[in-house]
Amino acid sequence: MPEFTAIRSEASYVDAEGVTIHYFVWKSGQSKAVVQLVHGLGEHVLRYEHVAQKLVAAGYAVYGDDHRGHGRTGMEQYGGDTTRLGRLGPGGIRATMAGVRQFTGIIRELEPGLPIAVVAHSWGSVMVQAIVNRHPGDWDAVVLTGTAYRTLRRMKSGQYNSRHKHLGTTGNEWLSRDVAVHEAFRDDPLAFSANPAKLFGIPDGLRQLGRPAKNLAVDVPVLIQIGSDDPLGGEKSIELLAIAYVKRSGLTDVKAIVYPGARHEVVNETNQDEVIADLIEWLDAHTK
Repeated sequence: MPEFTAIRSEASYVDAEGVTIHYFVWKSGQSKAVVQLVHGLGEHVLRYEHVAQKLVAAGYAVYGDDHRGHGRTGMEQYGGDTTRLGRLGPGGIRATMAGVRQFTGIIRELEPGLPIAVVAHSWGSVMVQAIVNRHPGDWDAVVLTGTAYRTLRRMKSGQYNSRHKHLGTTGNEWLSRDVAVHEAFRDDPLAFSANPAKLFGIPDGLRQLGRPAKNLAVDVPVLIQIGSDDPLGGEKSIELLAIAYVKRSGLTDVKAIVYPGARHEVVNETNQDEVIADLIEWLDAHTK
């Protein structure tokens, strides 16, 4: 039998600064829970089409937006000028994070009564870490992929491909061991490489640093998935993050999985089936 494919729909909302945020929905029939996808810097949420399809097949409704300056949102912001993608617009990083929370509220209105888990990657995971510090009850479960302990020492701020550049010519070798992923990123008109320190500037860059907050009011479960060869943070960075969530934040259900040899985008890795299966198994246990 052919593999089931969920129909994807598109909608939008307007944030507090007047920026139109485009988002996508994947669902079929009755869902047991919702997953909110939060993408990384220099990409857009449709790069996670394959993840959304597998989540829907496992019984989840999936919602994901293109953040300010990215994907269809960025294209509308800047009149189709791809050279301006990455610029967040009025309010910067604080408004971008507020938009992520606004989207969560929209999802709760559209899917009343269903648990909502967030699956956030890279820059998206950095924003979600900051949101959880202030609003730990926003989501019923939190998944961070390609993430890092948000300090200057433990989170790299640029030149991500430096130790992988000898492996190819696209500049995207740090993303995955799969050459097709390097080439697809290179050929995607809505994907771009960016140095966050240069793109965001010092004030917004500093706003993305910080450790897990002390004594969080909500004991939200957290799953961390990274590759051992991820240059953004790495194994020691993730170990410190997991420990901080337990010892500083007081969380009692924190799990970290490190995939040997995998690079930054674990859901786009050569072992992506294993990664996504682990994700679904964990979500099944934490969104009842």
